[in-house]
Amino acid sequence: SRGGLLPRQPITTGPKLTERRVRVPDRALHSQAYEKIKHEIITLRFRPGEYLNEAQVSKLLRIGRTPVHQALNRLMLEGMVEVIPRKGVIVKAVSLNDVLEMIDVRIINETYCARLAVARADESDIAELARILDDSEKAVTTPDTVRQMMLDRDFHSTLARTAKNAVLAECIRTLHDRSLRFWFISLRDPVHHVAVKEEHRAILDAIKARNPDAAADAVRNHIESFRTNVMRHSLGGGQDL
Repeated sequence: SRGGLLPRQPITTGPKLTERRVRVPDRALHSQAYEKIKHEIITLRFRPGEYLNEAQVSKLLRIGRTPVHQALNRLMLEGMVEVIPRKGVIVKAVSLNDVLEMIDVRIINETYCARLAVARADESDIAELARILDDSEKAVTTPDTVRQMMLDRDFHSTLARTAKNAVLAECIRTLHDRSLRFWFISLRDPVHHVAVKEEHRAILDAIKARNPDAAADAVRNHIESFRTNVMRHSLGGGQDL
């Protein structure tokens, strides 16, 4: 099998059943397929322009074709794959212009999200953000770019949930996931990982201090830092992803 797939999660089904095979709900299988395929796209194991054959992906993930088909439809709606008539499903490339436009929209949405988080974060929200930062402290000394990227994703998704606005959180999640391929390729330098950790720390400190202006500024600085790295990668010969 190919590397990089997320491990299968155990299915909890309540009281132990004997002599019966527990059927995994279709929605759970769809979610597994969605997360695994997206992970392969984000980490460039499924390359831009690569055709995704449903039967082959199903075999690779060890998940039935129906959940894989549903997952690919969802990823199409999110702009990560596209259907080419009479050819099939292809991994959609993200151009530099695409990601720069996403950055503009992220700044608007995530600075507002930070202000809401200041007003609405409870102690469990703050503890979860702090836990992710503690994990980042441990991971920053390793060369594991995928781990760093996933911790960044966890921080932003948790921050979005902290704002207690489901529509805003979904918008932020989609935009952030679509830009992660550029994160993966343009933030391999350990110095950048340290900078990301420190930028996240500034966001959390502002939330703890209940300072909406400082939280919004910290988020803006963090996203602008990402823009700078994307531009540096592009000028250094990076290509569309």
